[in-house]
Amino acid sequence: MIALAPLWLTLKLALSTTLILFIIAVPIANWLSGDKGFFKIIVQAIVSMPLVLPPTVIGFYLLIAFSPAYFFGHWLEERLDVRLVFSFSGLLIASVIYSFPFMVHPIQSGLSSLSPSLKEAAFSLGKTRWQTLIQVLLPNIKPSLLTGIVLTFAHTVGEFGVVLMIGGNMPGKTRTASIAIYDEVEAFHYYNANVYAGILLALSFVILLVLYSFNRKMQQTKFY
Repeated sequence: MIALAPLWLTLKLALSTTLILFIIAVPIANWLSGDKGFFKIIVQAIVSMPLVLPPTVIGFYLLIAFSPAYFFGHWLEERLDVRLVFSFSGLLIASVIYSFPFMVHPIQSGLSSLSPSLKEAAFSLGKTRWQTLIQVLLPNIKPSLLTGIVLTFAHTVGEFGVVLMIGGNMPGKTRTASIAIYDEVEAFHYYNANVYAGILLALSFVILLVLYSFNRKMQQTKFY
């Protein structure tokens, strides 16, 4: 009999990460899609770094940053009574950082593909930049929004290195499904590992199936 806690914790982490990243990524992607300065290149490089860095590298530096033995972690614990290492909060922050490009890039790509005249028309009607983004631009990039949401959720579900470095392996607190699979394999409990892996495999397949079905439907609607 497998424990359900790692699965629920994984879903909680994935949903929380996706929601936070959507709120953060939309204005950043909007700025990146319009700005043409050199600073944009620097920001794009920072946003994209989790794509090329090993998860353990990100996890290690976050572990150092959040550790009470170092300045920032010590300040958090001393001033705010907050300890991020080996906690769900630390796990969430690490997941947001690690999955950042998976939300920003699809939205940025969608916004960049829109005609500039769409934004100009909204401005001519008296809409502010924020109203234009929310009421005009985002409704026209629904496939890109869904792609960002789905990729972020699926990527968070499969995280291992980062969550292990920051959260450790605390049952009911930081032990996600991917870590549970590793533990079961280490203990030679292949049946339990297979159940966890099968659930994540099925969940990932369903998520991608919904994404591709929605995008196909949107393409057919535009065509007709």
